[in-house]
Amino acid sequence: MSESQRPGRYPRTATGLLGAMIVIVLGVLVVVGFMSLFREDTEVEPEAVDYLEIVGAAQDADLQPAYPAELPEGWIARRAEVTPDERPDFDLALLTDDEEFVGVVWTDEDLDDLLADRVDDEDVEDADPLTVSESVASEWQGYADPGGDRAYAAEVGDRTVLVYGSASEEDLAGVVSSLTTAPLAR
Repeated sequence: MSESQRPGRYPRTATGLLGAMIVIVLGVLVVVGFMSLFREDTEVEPEAVDYLEIVGAAQDADLQPAYPAELPEGWIARRAEVTPDERPDFDLALLTDDEEFVGVVWTDEDLDDLLADRVDDEDVEDADPLTVSESVASEWQGYADPGGDRAYAAEVGDRTVLVYGSASEEDLAGVVSSLTTAPLAR
C-alpha cells in the first residue's frame, strides 16, 4: 500500500489550521451570546463593614474618635479606618439608603486642606452654619461646592471633625446630630 492510499491522512496546512481556529472562536461566541439571552443581570450590593468594631479598637488605643452612635435604617458603613500616624485619624465612609455618600473624619489636619481634599479642590464656599443640641459640638460651620457637595466642620478638643458628602443636607445634619465620642459598651 502506498503512502497516498493510507486511510485518514489529509494534507495539513497553516490555512487549514487558521480556518479551524476561526470556526472554534465563532462557535464559542455563539454559545456565549446564546447563554447571555437567558441570564439575569446581577446587581452587586456594596459590602458593609462593622465600623463600631474599628471605633472600639481605636478606643482601646486611648483614642476618642467622633463617630455616629448608630446609622439610620438602610445605611451601611463602606469603610472605617484609623490611620497609623503619630497622631492617628479616624475616617468613616457611609452610604445612605439612596446610595449617596457621607464621610466622617476626625483629624488634626488643617480645615482648609481637608475641604480641598474631601469636598472640592478650589470652589468651596461658606454655607449656612448648623446648630445641634446632641452632638460632639453644638456649632458647625457649613461649606458647599457648586457640584452639590456639602460639609460641616467643628473643632472638638484639639481635633477637627468634618462631615461631608453628596447626601442631602438633612442626611448630613442627621449624621452631625448623631456624633459622639462616648466609650462603646462592650
